[in-house]
Amino acid sequence: MHHRDAFDMTRRRILKFPDPRLRRKAEQIEEVTEGIHRLVEDMLETMYDAPGVGLAGPQVGVMKRVFVMDCSSKDDEPSPRALINPVVTWQSESLLKREEGCLSLPDQFADVVRPETVRARFLDLNGKESEEEFSGLPARCVQHEIDHLDGILFIDRLSLVKRQMIKRRMAKESRERNG
Repeated sequence: MHHRDAFDMTRRRILKFPDPRLRRKAEQIEEVTEGIHRLVEDMLETMYDAPGVGLAGPQVGVMKRVFVMDCSSKDDEPSPRALINPVVTWQSESLLKREEGCLSLPDQFADVVRPETVRARFLDLNGKESEEEFSGLPARCVQHEIDHLDGILFIDRLSLVKRQMIKRRMAKESRERNG
């Protein structure tokens, strides 16, 4: 991926719950164009700035099936990834419960149960299809971001009571922000 000058990259505004665009299903990307490359660079810039480990197109108001992620730890070299038109092709029966958060629901965290390992098929930035197995944090990230592409938020995977609690908190914060 050729990098444009840093000043040429644009941070995008992250949509916050309850923005209705977060509930729409994103569209397949027909062709990996220069525009998609630019979008991916902007999304990485936005994600690192937030900071977060994953960001999906719909979270920046782009209804396309693409997400970026970087699950490297603070001490490691960054390892940015972009997955285009991702599809989970297999998931482990073993489940893990881990805390999740989301840049579209700032400061809200809850335990979510997901398969521990998944296999996903996707296009890379060269438009080449590959399939890869993810486990641990990357597996959770892939599942969380694919959910975004389908209009699903992590709170949808919680019990009703927990979901209502977070929704009420978000509504209160939104009122205070826009008070």
